[in-house]
Amino acid sequence: MIYWSRLSLGVIAALLCTGYVIATGEITTVNFNYTTFINSMSIALAVYLVSYYIIKMKFLTKVEKPTKLVTTGIGVYFFAWLVFWVLLYTSLAWVYGV
Repeated sequence: MIYWSRLSLGVIAALLCTGYVIATGEITTVNFNYTTFINSMSIALAVYLVSYYIIKMKFLTKVEKPTKLVTTGIGVYFFAWLVFWVLLYTSLAWVYGV
């Protein structure tokens, strides 16, 4: 349950990051702007931290070690976020003709 919710939250974080790029107008593919990546990474980390506290409230009594709540699904979260963010960012750049 935790694993799949982190996977779906990775996709949601990618959508939020793409919305941030649209809202700020920072879409460039020729000269990739590293501040866009850093800001998007900050959004992804914020979503992960919020998900940790929500999952902690729900599953703390169901796991044997509380540290498992931090590490369960961390890889799939950031991998899903990165893959979907790159896919959406590239699609967005193609639509805007950059």
